Amino acid sequence: MKMKQKLVAGAIALSAMAGFSVPAAHAEVSAAVGAANMYYWRGLDLGNGDAQIWGDLKLSGAGFYGGVWAASGDAAMGQEYDLYAGYGNSFGDFKFDISYWTYSYPKPASAVEYIDGLPVDATPEALSPGDLQEAVVMVGYGPVAFTYYDNIDTDYTYMTLAATFGPVTAKYGVHEDDLAHVDITYAYNDKLSFTVGKVVDDVEGAYNDEAKIVVAFTLPIE
Repeated sequence: MKMKQKLVAGAIALSAMAGFSVPAAHAEVSAAVGAANMYYWRGLDLGNGDAQIWGDLKLSGAGFYGGVWAASGDAAMGQEYDLYAGYGNSFGDFKFDISYWTYSYPKPASAVEYIDGLPVDATPEALSPGDLQEAVVMVGYGPVAFTYYDNIDTDYTYMTLAATFGPVTAKYGVHEDDLAHVDITYAYNDKLSFTVGKVVDDVEGAYNDEAKIVVAFTLPIE
């Protein structure tokens, strides 16, 4: 399965996307850095056992937002930075969010033999903003949220259904080719979280289906 070479989600951030603006009086700037024991992406360990560090810089106001997210730890694609912009709002228990993302890999790492059980047979080319694009739509009601990810350039799609009760979130995610996973996340506080993730349906039989334990730490920059 070659979806990761087509698309990824997910190191210090820089600036909002060109063309995005909000009234200056209402705009807010936020930033954060974080680390995790693995690059956990949609049920898979993209770091092949290596840790991940990341950073995010975000401009938001009146429901609109935009920014950049950057990370290390992808064993196949190398360092990554993602530009994004979107709009989200809520009305009572109903909530929604629509966003657009581009994924870039300026200096891909050398190909490795396997990524989470998936053989990688070639070193990918460097990718610039716009080479990989994804539209994301989320709708939710109360503690339940459904999110749909659509790659604009290919036929790859990904969907999740999640429910949050207090500090615990249960999520079921499925890729276009029926690779599916289940995640259970416990947010100890705003900075520290623990996730247990497991592949539960792998039609191709190529992925490691052992449970993964992810410890993630986020530090806001004020």
